[in-house]
Amino acid sequence: MTSSGMIPGKPSFRVTVRRLRAHGLILALCLWSVYAWNVSSPGLRDRMGNLKGTDFLHLYTLGSLAVAHRGSDLYDAEAQARLVAIRVPEAAGNRYLPLYPPQVSILFAPFAEISYRWALALWLALSAVIYGGCCYAIWRNCPNLREYKSTVIILAVAFPAFWHLILWGQTSALALACFTLAFIALRNHRGFLAGLAIGLLIFKPQLALASAIVFVFTLQWRVILGALLSSVAQLAAGWSYYGFGPFREWMRALTNAPQQPQWLEPRPYQTHCLRTFWSMLVPWTSASVALYLLSAVLVCFMAIVCWRSRLPLSLRYSALLFATVLIAPHLTVYDLVILAPAFLLLADQLVECHKVPIGSRFTVWLYLAFFLPLVGPFARWTHFQLSVAVMALIVFELWNYGRKSDSTHAAAELTNNRRETAVLPEIARPKRLRYALLHP
Repeated sequence: MTSSGMIPGKPSFRVTVRRLRAHGLILALCLWSVYAWNVSSPGLRDRMGNLKGTDFLHLYTLGSLAVAHRGSDLYDAEAQARLVAIRVPEAAGNRYLPLYPPQVSILFAPFAEISYRWALALWLALSAVIYGGCCYAIWRNCPNLREYKSTVIILAVAFPAFWHLILWGQTSALALACFTLAFIALRNHRGFLAGLAIGLLIFKPQLALASAIVFVFTLQWRVILGALLSSVAQLAAGWSYYGFGPFREWMRALTNAPQQPQWLEPRPYQTHCLRTFWSMLVPWTSASVALYLLSAVLVCFMAIVCWRSRLPLSLRYSALLFATVLIAPHLTVYDLVILAPAFLLLADQLVECHKVPIGSRFTVWLYLAFFLPLVGPFARWTHFQLSVAVMALIVFELWNYGRKSDSTHAAAELTNNRRETAVLPEIARPKRLRYALLHP
C-alpha cells in the first residue's frame, strides 16, 4: 500500500486500501450476521442442529475428567460419551477422537466447574481476547501499518479463520499466542524465550513440526533448548497429575489416529494442508502420501532457505508460519488463525515496497490466501483445495526473493572486495619504498 491507497505494481486485480476495507467490512457483516442468526436459537443446538461450540464439548468433557481425576478415561471415547450424556444431555450422542495430551484436561478443569453454557461463553470470550491481543501485539511491531488502524481492525474481525475459531470453540487461539510470543522474542533477540513459546505448542504438536525442522537445520540451539524445556515441563504437569498411564495412552492414540480418518477428519474439505490436499486430489493412498512427503520436503527446504537468508525477520517468520500450515499432517480451518501475524507482517513490508520488491502478483496471492478458506467446502466437488495452492505460492515467492536478495548481496560484497583489493597494494607499500619510487 502507499499513501494513495494502492499497493505499487500492476497486477490484473488492483488491491487498494479502499477495496480491502470495503471487502473486509462486507465479509465481516455477512459472517457475523450468519453466526448471530445461527446461535440465536433457544437451547444448546443452533439452527443447523449442531451443538453450539461443537468442539468445546470435548474440552469441557476433558476438564470434567480432570476434576474427577479420571485419567484412565482420557482416551476412552465411549466413557467420555457416557459422561457427556450426564453433564450435557442435549449433546448426547456426540463423540470425539481424543488426541489432546493429558495436561490439556487440567487447563479446562476450571471450565468444567460451571455449566456448559457459561463455560462456552467464557471460553469464546477468552479466545476473542487472545486473538485481539495477538493482532494488536503484532500490529504494534508494524510501523508502516500505523495509519491503517481501522482497516487492520476490520480485516482482523473479518478473518475467516477467526470466525471458524469462534464457531467451533477450538483451542487455536492458544497456538496463535505461542507464535506471537515467539515472534516478539525473536525480534528482541531472545532465542531461548522464543523456544519456550514454541515448545508450548506440544498441546498441538502438528503445529510445531515446521518450527522444529527449520530451527534444527539452521542450528538455532537456544530456540531448540527453550522448546525442549517448555514441552517437557508441560508434559510433566500431566504426568505428575495422572501418572504415566495416560501419557502412554496418548502416544498410542496418536499412532492409531491415521487409521480412523472418519473421526480425525470428518470434513476433509475443511482442512488446509498438503496432506489432505493430495489425498483429495489423488485417489490412491500410497501415491497421495508420497506426493505429500515430497511437497512437504520442498516447502521445508524453501522455509529453511528463507530463514538462512538476509530477509527481514518479518518475511522469514511469515514463511515459517505458512510452512507450518502446509506441512502439518492435520490442520483444520480454525487453525489458520495462526496466519494472522503473517498477514500483518507481510502487509507491513508491502507498504514499504521499495524494500521488498517481491512482485506485484504477491499482493494478489496474499489477498486470495485471506479469503479462500471460505470456499473450502467447494473442494467436495472439485477435489482441489485452492487455499493450499496459494499458500504454497506465497512460500515460493518468499523463497525466490530471499534467494535473489542473497545473490545481490553476494555480488555487492564481491565488487567491494575487488575494489579493496585493487587499492590495498598502494596502501600497503612501506613508506621507504613509496619514497624511493617517487624520488629515484
